[in-house]
Amino acid sequence: MNADSALLANDRVLGCVLAGGQSRRMGGGDKSLMDLGGKTMLDMILTRLKHQLPDIILNANGDPGRFQAFGLPVVADPVGQYAGPLAGILAGLTFAAETRPNVSHVVSVAGDTPFFPETLVERLCASVPADRPVISLASSADKLHPVFGLWPVALRRDLRKWLETGKSGKVLAFVDRHDSVEVSFDIDPQTGLDPFFNANKPEDLTRVREVLSQSPL
Repeated sequence: MNADSALLANDRVLGCVLAGGQSRRMGGGDKSLMDLGGKTMLDMILTRLKHQLPDIILNANGDPGRFQAFGLPVVADPVGQYAGPLAGILAGLTFAAETRPNVSHVVSVAGDTPFFPETLVERLCASVPADRPVISLASSADKLHPVFGLWPVALRRDLRKWLETGKSGKVLAFVDRHDSVEVSFDIDPQTGLDPFFNANKPEDLTRVREVLSQSPL
């Protein structure tokens, strides 16, 4: 860790859970709200993230009332309709710029990845300088997971222009425009899974339930 990165304290980082996907491979609906045996995937994600950050929002489209029980701000995509994770990241950056003057970065977390690392925020923050805008992305097993990233609020205008002018909605296409670093994470010793295992299909939910039955988290 360098001296500059140590300045990225928790009160300068906003957590943004990207919970607004259309879940086509799950048959539609909110997969983050599906029951996993007394808890939802979003319950699990928020439990992990709240241990790392005090300030969290949800990015989701449609009726925000379905997330009312979580007691968190729900922010819709500011551009397009279901424009993908970049639009959700822009939602977090815009919310931070408009309501959190002390926040300089947003950590994005996928809403379908219940076992993401408990050191995610700490390690992403430690990987970037505080004096210039550098994006930090998580990886595991030599694979990037661009939805899990640390995003400087200073890049919000460029991201909005990128999306409004119809550029690629792929995260890495935007990242390639800016300085970025990669932070690698190991297999989760508690679950034996890749920490970025995501539940995209019904059989993935079955796997999550099996893990919870063996070792409730």
